[in-house]
Parts: sequence; C-alpha cells; structure tokens
Amino acid sequence: MTGLLDSVRINSLVIENRIQMAPMSVGYAGENGEVTDKLIKHYVDRAEKTGIIITGHAYVEPVGQFNKGQLGIFSDEHVPGLRKLTKAVHDVGTPIGVQISHAGGLAPPSLVGQAPVAPSLVPGAKETPIVLTESQVEELVEKFAQAAERAVNAEFDLLEIHGAHGFLLNQFFSPLTNKREDRYGGSLENRMRFPLQVVTRIREVVGKNYPLEYRLGSDDLSPGGITLEESKVFAEELVNAGIDSLNVSGGLCGGQPSSLSGEGFFVSHAETIKKAVNVVIVGGGGITDPEYADRVIKEERVDMVFVGRAFLKDPKWAANAVKKLKGG
Repeated sequence: MTGLLDSVRINSLVIENRIQMAPMSVGYAGENGEVTDKLIKHYVDRAEKTGIIITGHAYVEPVGQFNKGQLGIFSDEHVPGLRKLTKAVHDVGTPIGVQISHAGGLAPPSLVGQAPVAPSLVPGAKETPIVLTESQVEELVEKFAQAAERAVNAEFDLLEIHGAHGFLLNQFFSPLTNKREDRYGGSLENRMRFPLQVVTRIREVVGKNYPLEYRLGSDDLSPGGITLEESKVFAEELVNAGIDSLNVSGGLCGGQPSSLSGEGFFVSHAETIKKAVNVVIVGGGGITDPEYADRVIKEERVDMVFVGRAFLKDPKWAANAVKKLKGG
C-alpha cells in the first residue's frame, strides 16, 4: 500500500516522498524581486526530508506583483540569484520547484505604480482595473513562457503555474471576474482559453520531459462562480495541454476560505479532480498531522499532500513526520 513516505514520479522527476511544501510568499525577496540570503535560508531550513519544495509565487512581469518582498522571475537578471537558491536546496538533497504567477486585478497600484490589469471591469472591485485587450493577453502568454524558460535556466526541478486564489489565470477562468464578450470570455471553453494557451506555450518552451504542475482553483465557493464540475473539465484540458500534476486548492475564495476548516479541507476537492484525470494529484489544506497525510494517500484520495503553514511553525515538519511514521 502506497503511503506518504513512498516515492512518486512527476514526468522525469522522481521525488523521494509525497510531502510537497506548499508555495507561500514570505516577503523575503529584494526590492526588485531578487533572491536574498534570508530567502535562501528560509527554504534550506525546511528542505530536510521534504519531498519537494515549491517556492512562493514569482511574478512574471512588474505589473503582476502582489506583495512587497515577493520573488520575481520577470527578468534574466533574476536567474543567477534563482540558481543560487536551487543549488542551496539541492545541496541538502531536495528538489525545488518555482511557482509563477500574475496578480492581475489584485495587484496593488501603490506597489506596481499603475492601475491593475484584469480580464474585465467587475463591480465592487477595490480598484478599477485596466481591461486587457486580446493582443495584451497574447503578450502575457509570452511573458509566462519567458518566465518558464528562466526557471529551467535557474535549474528548478519543476514549474508550477498559479491558477488559483484569485490571481490572473483564475480571474479569467471564473465567471465572477470574467465578463468578457470576446474569445476569452463567456463560455467555459472561452474562459479556459488563456490559461490553456499559457500551459501550451510553456510546454513548447520547456520540452516534453520537464515537470509541469498547475495550481488549480477548483471552486470559488460563491454562487455563480467556478464549480467542481467545471474544474473537472478544465483539469482534463490542462492535462491534454501538457500538465503532469495538479495541485488542487481554492479559486476566488483563496487558500484559507472561512467556510472550510479542519485537517485537509481541500482534499475532497482534490479527490473529485483525481477521478477525472490520470496525473499526480496534490491535495491538502490545513494539514498538520503526518498520520492524516499518510492516510489520505493510502486511501488513494490524493497522490501527494501539500503542507504550508505547518512548515512556517516548524521548519523540520517533514523530518519530524518521517521520523514519526517510521516509529522513531
């Protein structure tokens, strides 16, 4: 019976166990998104016995920044620092992936120096965004692809594309934030178009053997928003476009929705997606107990677990989990 401590393969990458340190932005990057010694130490401190680390989201263009101290991947000048980060984690014996994102309508004007860009004008938004034209959307596809190329050059072992938590790709997929009437809005097919173009282009850039993961905002948990039924269809299309693994989380509701609680509050969503596709499915949400994590894998509800805030509280969470499950 496969459990938490068994290896797992994502495309060409074999991971020693099924613990994924979830992407969390800790605000330790430099003013222009550059890697700092403090950021490197944060990940190295958490690398022991962790199956794979995924960095907090790195923004693919300056107007896509979400918070101060966020990691950047929008310039070739970031690559040497990113390579220093990957080497430091590799020296511990742990693989590391980078999550790439664009904040879209969530980008603070005070931080990015202009109004945010978004799929649509949505009533009630905190800031009035600049609505992206079709040609600007196509330009953004290339910016995601360029970021992916930098990730490969920086020797990350995996790339995760952030399509959850209300960020730009999620904004295009959700009918609550996408009110467009062109080929990027309206029907499910049209709302999937931009994220799928991003995935397709990235796959072209990184080649067929490079591991690609998509963080899927599976449910907005709001009337009129994304549903799990739509996400099952989207998951199939993502896999067809070249995705090797899906990290299943929340949509516009974010990663810690007030309506969900308890251990593994997104595991049931991941389990639903797992029934629709044949790729590695990563589930989690509030996981703190290694025995629970081991159980949901043994029950074949998910293939890996993502663990986030538990790592912030205890940098040795993975090492302690391995020890506990081995009876040490």
